[in-house]
Amino acid sequence: MADWYSIEVSNSASGSARTWSEAYGDVLTGIALAEGATSWAWRHESWGSVLEVEVSDEAAWTRFLTVDAVKASLEAIPDPVNGLSIHPGRGGSSGSRDPRRPRPRIGSGAASVPLSVEDQPEVMPEQTRIFSRG
Repeated sequence: MADWYSIEVSNSASGSARTWSEAYGDVLTGIALAEGATSWAWRHESWGSVLEVEVSDEAAWTRFLTVDAVKASLEAIPDPVNGLSIHPGRGGSSGSRDPRRPRPRIGSGAASVPLSVEDQPEVMPEQTRIFSRG
């Protein structure tokens, strides 16, 4: 099974992550494909850019990160102190590798199935006076 890995680059006051991705994106994706990537995707968010790469195993990802051109491009990010995150899995706010499944609502979010007129109990006039406030 192939695994996804991500490189997240944040914007900074000195530069945009999108500009960085436009400058180094072709180099990074070309090297990723040469190192055995089966798929890749760039995503641009309001806070920065994410390169997601699918490789066959962790060794391919490690080989990708050790290429000198990749190291040089990662040193050129807009915020070299806090602007880089490299991690396994899809990047940004996508969370898990598997898509989330809708779950049933619990508690007040759940709704009961309405009863038909035939299924509703008959209310006697004496019972209505007991519960009325008036």
